[in-house]
Amino acid sequence: MTNSSERARTSGAVLALHDAVLGHPGAPVLDGVALDVAAGEVLAVVGPSGCGKSTLLRTLAGLLPPLAGRVTQDGEPVRAPSAERTLVFQEDALLPWRSLRANVELPLAIQGVPRAERRARAQTWLGRVGLDAHAVKLPHRVSGGQRQRAQLARALAGRPRAVLMDEPFGALDAQTRAGMQQLLVEVLGGTGATVVFVTHDVDEALFLADRVALLGTGRVLAVPRPREREAHDDPATTALRREVLASLGDTPLPAERP
Repeated sequence: MTNSSERARTSGAVLALHDAVLGHPGAPVLDGVALDVAAGEVLAVVGPSGCGKSTLLRTLAGLLPPLAGRVTQDGEPVRAPSAERTLVFQEDALLPWRSLRANVELPLAIQGVPRAERRARAQTWLGRVGLDAHAVKLPHRVSGGQRQRAQLARALAGRPRAVLMDEPFGALDAQTRAGMQQLLVEVLGGTGATVVFVTHDVDEALFLADRVALLGTGRVLAVPRPREREAHDDPATTALRREVLASLGDTPLPAERP
């Protein structure tokens, strides 16, 4: 039976930025950001290169403090990294000398999860992402798509309440990328985790997300459902795609503060 503390651990986090200025001291990138991410939703963030998408994720992760304004999780200020929020990058960042299973176990070991439990959880998640047969292989012995699957398993095995994804499928070929998008939808089901997903790919955003934030414009657009490939040519989806593309084409980079 799942106790109350476990339910709280696996429920999605509510993330928010309140009139936030993001960037490094003396070099702000985003000014006056106001954004709310509901518990359990998938929010895609799109915008032109250099507009601050990765800066936004690192701020939500607690790696980069806001220069002004507030950044919160469940109403409490985000001041430092936390196991409740995990980052997934385009580069798989697996340790080359550890097997896929040992890589998935690593954050669990850091959290102090007992050896037998972390081995079982790692193996379960490797199974969920289709890597059962590759658990003991080193990263260089598997494909790029398989390494990204292992990274996803590692991120979710720790039962984070928020998953922050920085163009994780950007380096994959089109077929592998489509498979990873479908896999992400499938494995997120039942976790309750909140997801903020940065991407340059408008169709990827429309397939994965419940809402799309157009960074630098202050606009957040709801995505029509159902989440199916066949909905690609649905009139509502087509209209939304045109709106997102038009906004990207007309959106200047945010001005730096003096």
